[in-house]
Amino acid sequence: MRRLRYQLVSFPAGPADHKQRAPAYAWAAGLGPVGSVYAGQMANGGTWARILSGAIDLFTKTSTKGSSPKKRGRSSPPRPASAPTDSAGQSGGTATQELNPHHVKNVRLEYAPNKDGDPDAGEIVWTWVPYAEHDGRGKDRPVLVIARHGADRVYAVKLTSKDKDGDRDFLPIGSGPWDSQGRESWLDVDQLYSVHRDGMRREAAALDFDRFTQIAYALQQRFGWKAGS
Repeated sequence: MRRLRYQLVSFPAGPADHKQRAPAYAWAAGLGPVGSVYAGQMANGGTWARILSGAIDLFTKTSTKGSSPKKRGRSSPPRPASAPTDSAGQSGGTATQELNPHHVKNVRLEYAPNKDGDPDAGEIVWTWVPYAEHDGRGKDRPVLVIARHGADRVYAVKLTSKDKDGDRDFLPIGSGPWDSQGRESWLDVDQLYSVHRDGMRREAAALDFDRFTQIAYALQQRFGWKAGS
């Protein structure tokens, strides 16, 4: 829209100056010579001042209508969300598998922790564990490795920090460095998992031999598994 700059100039009264100063008044209003006929009469009364004001308003509205709206640039299409990265042990051939412990035979419980970057019996490690609903969901959590399961896998049972006192399917094992908050832990002795060596996220800690012996005894009594390699 064209901007109009107005500068009202006061003129001395007297007819001698009207014709000489009228063009200057009109140019100050932004109308050019065409408006001189109106401006020349402004010193004689308010009538022509109102006429000039109306003409300026009309000119302003006409200029506004003729102006083209600003064009907006094309908005960029939203970027597709990046696919979430799977946690270690979540998918593929290295995924953690839930097994029915009552159907698994010939498990040889052993205690052989070794901080070498691989999951070893007697160690608590972190891996992705599927939920019991088997709907593809799960989460990273600590598990206790209890035996070998082939060349690249181990058997493990999961830990929880939820209070399970009085639940016969859970064995209290106290606290340890596997839990950064120092909370008490319980071992779920009625669920068994097969963890791939590449599905382990990290080694957390080696459980002491006395506590591991108590857990091994409870598993032997429940499932008939043997100790030793």
